[in-house]
Amino acid sequence: MTGHLLFALWTYLLAAMPFGVIVTTLAGGAVDIRTAGSGNIGATNVARLYGWGLALTVLALDMAKGALPILMAQFLWPESSLWWIGTVAMTAFVGHCFPVYLDFRGGKGVATAGGIMMALSPAPTLLALAAWSLTIATTGKSSLSSLTAAVALIMGATLLDSGILPVVLVLSIGVTATHIANIRRLMRGEESPVVRSV
Repeated sequence: MTGHLLFALWTYLLAAMPFGVIVTTLAGGAVDIRTAGSGNIGATNVARLYGWGLALTVLALDMAKGALPILMAQFLWPESSLWWIGTVAMTAFVGHCFPVYLDFRGGKGVATAGGIMMALSPAPTLLALAAWSLTIATTGKSSLSSLTAAVALIMGATLLDSGILPVVLVLSIGVTATHIANIRRLMRGEESPVVRSV
């Protein structure tokens, strides 16, 4: 039990690392992503303010901090239940969204959730990634792309890996919750694109 608690704490502290802030600061960026653009610390706002070069680095790191705890939990506890893996997944998601290092003001958790799901079940995750890519290419709106990907992930898990559906549903609810303000702007037609649509 102590091992599980320590691992959960490590997972939170790892996932709470604000790589968007760290990467842009190390790159010598003069603009604080927490006070410019959307104010979000994730890859989308980094892309908006610094371009996709730095944003892809942030994206990879944010995905890794979701994937690594899942892979390690599966290695350390190969016979563990889905509930333990789900607990690790949600701890990583919460760590990114509510990081202790930034007064619990973090990102929206999309990349971290993507990393979690890529480690847990690649097939439905790739379907969700395709849905995200198609939506952002046609609309330019990251929030709509993320919400579409969440729906695609649920559909993909239902069809391809129904055993992980409880984790998928909780993560999808979490992603939706972090996008409430975006959903309101989308409904009012006020959501700004992060990239130009095709």
